[in-house]
Amino acid sequence: MLSDLRANRRVQLILGLVTGIVFGFLLQRGGVTDYDVIVGQLLLDDHTVLKIMLTAILVGMPGVYALKGLGLARLHPKTGSVGASVVGGLLFGVGFAVLGYCPGTVSGAVGQGSLDALFGGVVGILVGSWLFAVCYPRLVKPILARGSFGDLTIPQLLHVNDWIVIVPAMVLIGIALLGLDRTGL
Repeated sequence: MLSDLRANRRVQLILGLVTGIVFGFLLQRGGVTDYDVIVGQLLLDDHTVLKIMLTAILVGMPGVYALKGLGLARLHPKTGSVGASVVGGLLFGVGFAVLGYCPGTVSGAVGQGSLDALFGGVVGILVGSWLFAVCYPRLVKPILARGSFGDLTIPQLLHVNDWIVIVPAMVLIGIALLGLDRTGL
């Protein structure tokens, strides 16, 4: 059944659209499409974004690995490198700090009618993507491929069962969320 679902391009597009709408709705309901919440996170005054991200990891990580264990999902980690992580982190961070949105929250903000997200965010994403695509061939060898660490996951790197990493990570994330809740931020 799942292989038929994966093979049906039209169903995949519909599922992607529905999932995107639900994701944007949840971001908006969680408050992370609000410019003041994003800036508050950057200033370390409001931890709404961090709480939502940690909660998503706490729920998603065991869910994905449970599906993997049941043979219902396969992981396809992308190869990575220190160079690509640094360049990507800097570009993401600058855009995030200047505009106050990340790609996910900018989509949600556009959906709620924020014109700054539409003109600054969507235009910025399009121009930035085009610029990166133009520069990519000249960046690969000298910068982006530096410090390649392949497509290993942390459990593969440590040569342990996935759950040996997942369970302690869940405990640490749970403790962090309780700590953030107790601080009132």
